[in-house]
Amino acid sequence: MFKGHPKGLIPAALANMGERFGFYTMMAILVLFLQAKFGLSGTNAGIIYGAFYFSIYILALVGGIIADRIQNYKGTILVGLILMAVGYVIMAIPTPTPVSNFNFFLTITIIGLAVIAFGNGLFKGNLQALVGQMYDNPKYGPMRDSGFSLFYAFINVGAIFAPFTAVGIRSWWLNKHNFSYDVDLPAMCHSFIDGSISEKAAISFQAMADKARGSVVTDLTDFSNDYLNVFNTGFHYAFGIAIIAMLISLVIYVKNKKNFPDPKKANTGTGEITDEIKMEAKEIKQRMYALLAVFGVVIFFWFSFHQNGLTLTFFARDYTVLKIGSWEFSAEIFQSMNPFFVVFLTPIVVGVFGWLRSKNMEPSTPKKIAIGMGIASLGFVLMAFGSLGLPLFNTINPQTGGVPLEDAFRVTPFLLLGTYFILTVAELFISPMGISFVSKVAPPQYQGLMQGGWLGATALGNGLLFIGAILYDSIPIWMTWSIFVIATAISMFTIIFMIKWLERVAK
Repeated sequence: MFKGHPKGLIPAALANMGERFGFYTMMAILVLFLQAKFGLSGTNAGIIYGAFYFSIYILALVGGIIADRIQNYKGTILVGLILMAVGYVIMAIPTPTPVSNFNFFLTITIIGLAVIAFGNGLFKGNLQALVGQMYDNPKYGPMRDSGFSLFYAFINVGAIFAPFTAVGIRSWWLNKHNFSYDVDLPAMCHSFIDGSISEKAAISFQAMADKARGSVVTDLTDFSNDYLNVFNTGFHYAFGIAIIAMLISLVIYVKNKKNFPDPKKANTGTGEITDEIKMEAKEIKQRMYALLAVFGVVIFFWFSFHQNGLTLTFFARDYTVLKIGSWEFSAEIFQSMNPFFVVFLTPIVVGVFGWLRSKNMEPSTPKKIAIGMGIASLGFVLMAFGSLGLPLFNTINPQTGGVPLEDAFRVTPFLLLGTYFILTVAELFISPMGISFVSKVAPPQYQGLMQGGWLGATALGNGLLFIGAILYDSIPIWMTWSIFVIATAISMFTIIFMIKWLERVAK
């Protein structure tokens, strides 16, 4: 599988795999943590979640500028790894719940997220730029797309196990304190404490509390305080696992720095190292315009795709039966489906592209991106049809006096599984291909900047994520998914319109 690829690919993927394990440990639980810890509405939690996701990617643009300016990619990446570890330390320190000072503790949480975001900005785009520079050697150039596909799959191995680890630690801490897990209890506890719970919901809350405690609960106020404190302390400890993952990633990176290229030089393939390749101003301008056009289009894809950690996670909690046969699981577990499918499907996708390449039939990178947009649209079509007839969220939200749905009125988990499968296929046509396109088209002196630009476009899409949370709270669920159908379809047709120009520039 790795035959014909530069030797630096594997250590780069391993270093990113450790970082991604820590990152997805946090992302699997972040929006649920914000609600369980601070009693935030879905909209407010979505705003923080979207702002954090925006910051991660927009700061990658800053990280690319820094690395290009100082021409020290390796050192910039190292600082990023250290900063991320510090941010996870801030998130991992347990604080009592319900919080005694809402503004203070929420600010501490946001500071921790900001440190992680800045560290990620220094790390993510610049590591991708280094991988791209490995394929600037003509010896490896034809393998660029498959190399980025392998890089993308390898790092997702860590993301597969991250949600299971986070859930396992949270559940272990609950069990240690003689509580059982219930996905709806944190919201019920908060609504009971703040007095917004309805009489009908209070009856359900009593039954849920008795079940979670394993005995009759006589003081629901004490139960609410204790359950929220234990539940969120488990989340804090789950953030601590991310620290360990970052340290492993740091060791792998430091041990293998020598295998990464020197960004100040470019390999001509003749065995000689020359000064950085220069281009004419006209060609640079054309390449930059092409990249900016693609960046503008993918904003709509990421706005839709990254709902997996926000509204799709809400949907798993609020509308999905969390059981298959005798196996009961948590809402966060669905977050492992995307990386699992990435790892499972990548060899198939790479194999199909390789076969097409041997027949001189492989689609161009822009065509692959357009196909991916269309596939993503189909994923949300499935969600829209599967959500027909479900009640408005406000009618089942404990914070507005609603009662959570019973399992008999929830949808099968296979709806989300099918959607994640389709969206992952779309992702494999877009994300690694987009990174490959940037590394191929970006002028050599702007590699870090343009990789940061790709991530900056992702940031703008992520900055719109909160719109999904607002829609989820206020309109029928099927209509929410329909918005994402429209967004991804517009992206597909826009790429198709530009495809000949993009192919010409990429030659």
